[in-house]
Amino acid sequence: MSRKMWLVRAGEGAYLFDEFINKQVVAIGWNEVGDLKGATSTGVIKNSLKKHYPEYKDGKVNITAGQLYRFACEFKIHDEVITYNPDERLYYLGNIDSEYTYSNSLISDMSHVRKVTWKGKVLRDSLSVSARNTLGSILTLIAIPEEVRDELHKYLGLEVQVSPTEVKHETEEGELEVIKEDVILKSHEFIKDKIVSLDWEQMQELVAGILRGMGYKTRISAKGPDRGRDILASPDGLGLEEPRIIAEVKHRAGQMGSNEVRSFTGGLRPGDRGIYVSIGGFTKEAKYEAERSNVPLSLIDLDLLVELIIQNYDNFDSETRSLVPLRKIYWPI
Repeated sequence: MSRKMWLVRAGEGAYLFDEFINKQVVAIGWNEVGDLKGATSTGVIKNSLKKHYPEYKDGKVNITAGQLYRFACEFKIHDEVITYNPDERLYYLGNIDSEYTYSNSLISDMSHVRKVTWKGKVLRDSLSVSARNTLGSILTLIAIPEEVRDELHKYLGLEVQVSPTEVKHETEEGELEVIKEDVILKSHEFIKDKIVSLDWEQMQELVAGILRGMGYKTRISAKGPDRGRDILASPDGLGLEEPRIIAEVKHRAGQMGSNEVRSFTGGLRPGDRGIYVSIGGFTKEAKYEAERSNVPLSLIDLDLLVELIIQNYDNFDSETRSLVPLRKIYWPI
């Protein structure tokens, strides 16, 4: 069986990097969970994390428990390990020399420890874009794919800066574009997850907030028999100035059909503009019904709703942003 390679970060901002190198160790925190010798699954670790870190949500508990279990139980003697020094932009490679140890005195702040023999360095700038992307994970500990491990071996000991003329710009740009598209797709899915998790009243507020971000003033009507409420949007907020937009929001899993769309358009007056929002999407018949409507009508499914949020987010008020909190990410061009 071939040896595995692991990345272990030296704390936030690599503040323990010098200790890692000088003391010939790698280590991780979450000391309050205690000694993990004898751990046979992540279940006990999760229970301890919930007890000692009650602020952790389930997702973070699961990820952290997985990292602790890997460090204590899946790391093997002679496996390879790397850690990163962001100041030098160098990855340090070594071999694991010891079984898992729990010690409060071996290294600052981190009690879960493995002894390491460091054997070389690899300059980050010499690696491909895809390898740098993999190694850029924010997790404390990750397993390194075989292809990235092989690339690190290729450049082991190479500490000279790669000349810009040697870089294959077209290849790097292509890889960056693929990575960017992947990040965008994932972020869209996460935003959709957040929207779906809203309750029906929050959903109404979100759609009204999007319209305000687009420059309209809004009013939400009283609840109807189906617990639904219409949103009125117009330049003056009273519906006296055109365009007068009526929006209906359906926050349910199933697709809306032609009957629902027909019922909605039947309640619109001449001069109105209609927006029908359905998290579950629309049937083909519903889309056809919207196309032949005498009143201008826009059907908004979950994907289009995400696009509208992203396009108008900078103009959202604080109440709307709190419903779907987002952070802007800058990407190199």
